Amino acid sequence: MIINLERFGSNVHVSKVGPKQLFLLLSDLHWDNPHCDRDLLKNHLDEAVRRNAAIVVNGDFFCLMQGKGDPRRSKDDIRPEHNNGRYLDSIIETAVEWFKPYAKHLVLLGYGNHETGVLKHQETDILRRFADLMNYQNGTNIQVGGYGGILSVLMDPPVGKNHGRQYVIHYFHGSGGGGVVTKGVIQDQRIMASVEGYNCTWQGHVHELYHHINMVHRYDPHARKIVQRYIDQVRTSTYKEEWDGGVGGFHVEKGRGPKPLGGYWLQLELVRLRGRKEKVDETKVVSDFTACTRMY
Repeated sequence: MIINLERFGSNVHVSKVGPKQLFLLLSDLHWDNPHCDRDLLKNHLDEAVRRNAAIVVNGDFFCLMQGKGDPRRSKDDIRPEHNNGRYLDSIIETAVEWFKPYAKHLVLLGYGNHETGVLKHQETDILRRFADLMNYQNGTNIQVGGYGGILSVLMDPPVGKNHGRQYVIHYFHGSGGGGVVTKGVIQDQRIMASVEGYNCTWQGHVHELYHHINMVHRYDPHARKIVQRYIDQVRTSTYKEEWDGGVGGFHVEKGRGPKPLGGYWLQLELVRLRGRKEKVDETKVVSDFTACTRMY
């Protein structure tokens, strides 16, 4: 694996890396849906391999809506290779084969509402079955997290340097609708009202794509001063192109427009900050988010 995760609970994972690490943050692949842009997805995954990035998926890896008894099922929304009496099994088997070239780069998979819906109604955990089969066939250590959870990245300094640091991501697949105007940003503020100590909050679910920074401050009783820091808030979109020119279908009939496709590159780097005037001499993790939307 490109990095190795250590599990400290059902949804708490910690990874130790060097002074620099690249991640590809994705969600809402809906890989088994005919509207999934697999060419774009493959291009981004290939680029992750080329750039030696660790891949994390925050829910809705699969779509899974064409099973028996699912009121959302439609004959138009099933791929030919999955149109059989072993619908769910065939999705797992074909996915394991398709994602095999990326097995060593996939590090953590979170649940989305599509996976939990199947778990609830069909009593099978598709995400864990996929990860277990991937690990068995490829000798990897792909971890399964929760619908929400923690990914803590411990960054070690170069040899001979001191003061390693960590960057803590709080992931949550998402809830509710995005809204034509707010596009889900209001959910970021709701999360900020109930969390503390994270460097980043990350959601998917509503198929929007953005990154913004929220500033917070606190009182440091040891230094007797107010300190402030920023929190990255990121939303990854989808690879499911369901607007399709606005011809029709559930997405169009609900009045929803085209959505961006893709995720985010997250580059973490441990740097030493120095300032003569304020006598600053400390080590911090610098985060750099770049939208992953184009072909490479």
